[in-house]
Amino acid sequence: MTDKPIDHPGTTDAMRTRPDHGEASYQGSGRLRDRRAVITGGDSGIGRAVAVAFAREGADVLITYLDAEEDDARETVRLVEEAGRKAVAVAADLTDESRCGEVVARAVAEFGGIDLLVSNAAYQMSQDGGILDVTTEQFDRVLKTNVYAMFWLCKAAVPHLGPGSAIITTSSIQGFQPSPELLDYATSKAAIVNFTKGLAANLVDRGIRVNSVAPGPVWTPLIPATMPADQVESFGEQSPMGRAAQPAELAPLYVFLASSESSYITGEIVGVTGGSPIT
Repeated sequence: MTDKPIDHPGTTDAMRTRPDHGEASYQGSGRLRDRRAVITGGDSGIGRAVAVAFAREGADVLITYLDAEEDDARETVRLVEEAGRKAVAVAADLTDESRCGEVVARAVAEFGGIDLLVSNAAYQMSQDGGILDVTTEQFDRVLKTNVYAMFWLCKAAVPHLGPGSAIITTSSIQGFQPSPELLDYATSKAAIVNFTKGLAANLVDRGIRVNSVAPGPVWTPLIPATMPADQVESFGEQSPMGRAAQPAELAPLYVFLASSESSYITGEIVGVTGGSPIT
């Protein structure tokens, strides 16, 4: 990568090397026709790629974003609407339980219900000093963004999800192979793995499936916004494929897990890691 660090939370326009979200490549085939989806962190990166794919598969999409990411959110909305589907963008700090409930309520009001929840928004900040450099404030923000928000969103959404609905979380290879400089982030991703398995068992009688996508290195604004320059330059080289994934390479798996094609799959963690094992 040729990018240098950018200000957090990071925007697509600030990146010298722009990610591929599938804008020019993803072609839908009606696998999510008239489904209603909530995608957190849908303004950029994996979230945008999933929003584009879902829309081109026939779904209406509500995305959440932070205030600083408004330009990215507008572009995602444009792409969803270009696919002929309804798009709603909600600025929301998901570390606030009430805002998580409001996001779900807004989706129900806009779409008349919810069929798909993709809990994808995340926060990380690399600390070379490991635990000695992780402040309580940072630890709290990581856990509230990555774990608490997921819990609050799922709890708010479940009463609106019927049989055949799906929840998809975004975990990480970090939940299985933690990097020392991402101790708190890796801890949160391990929690997501466990939560996904437990929630799947909890909701199976309701006919709601719960699965997780566990990415390896993926080139998104979060990387140059949270990592030192030397790590940005070499990002992804540690994978067996020798490179980071593009968001567009993950979106098809979210589509699969959201569609009826995966109707007998629940409680699974599916790695997209460029060859690094997650078990």
